[in-house]
Amino acid sequence: MAMTKAERALRQEIIDQCRWMNASGLNQGTSGNLSARHKDAMLITPSGQPYDDLAVAEIAAMSIDGADDTWMGPLAPSSEWRFHRDILRTRPDINAVVHTHSTYATALAIARKPIPACHYMIAAAGGNSVPCAQYATFGSAALSANVLATLEGRTGCLIENHGVIATGDSLKKAMWLAVEIETLAKQYYLTLAIGGPVLLEDREIDRVKEKFKTYGLRSATRGKRS
Repeated sequence: MAMTKAERALRQEIIDQCRWMNASGLNQGTSGNLSARHKDAMLITPSGQPYDDLAVAEIAAMSIDGADDTWMGPLAPSSEWRFHRDILRTRPDINAVVHTHSTYATALAIARKPIPACHYMIAAAGGNSVPCAQYATFGSAALSANVLATLEGRTGCLIENHGVIATGDSLKKAMWLAVEIETLAKQYYLTLAIGGPVLLEDREIDRVKEKFKTYGLRSATRGKRS
């Protein structure tokens, strides 16, 4: 079946975001992976392919509701396809998943330390912390189950001894959150050297979450009359 213009554009966006992710230092080599929802399919980066060499046709496609690891394309999907697909399958509010091994967030994941409410931007990940999913072998069903449990009520999490997952209703939003989690991780990490952070109370994070419901929307209507 011929690729539609919309699908081609989404595949190219995946490649562009991957290249930006590595160029910015958010990720290294081929360790990260991205996926996006396209109708009833998941488009996902292939396994072990350098992003600078990646072509639109090489992005793998998998059925979101599929029961096995069947995929379409010349290259096999990322070894982490399982948690990408399970997230998209169980969370209709999510259209994109970004997985990175960003330095500071991964350092905390290696220490098995969640990021607490050290800054109000923690609310961007959906709660009063960026929690840490329990470790399991990469690509396994056990890891996917751990990730899904940890992401309940959240849009991002760490994975013990592994890395970071950030999600969003678009690739751009998911990547934004991945950057924000890495920033929070760095800030928290640095405060540990000077006695640790003073944490915000849950009720304050709840207030911030409410404010975030209209965050970024005012500029779209500013200066307009109804």
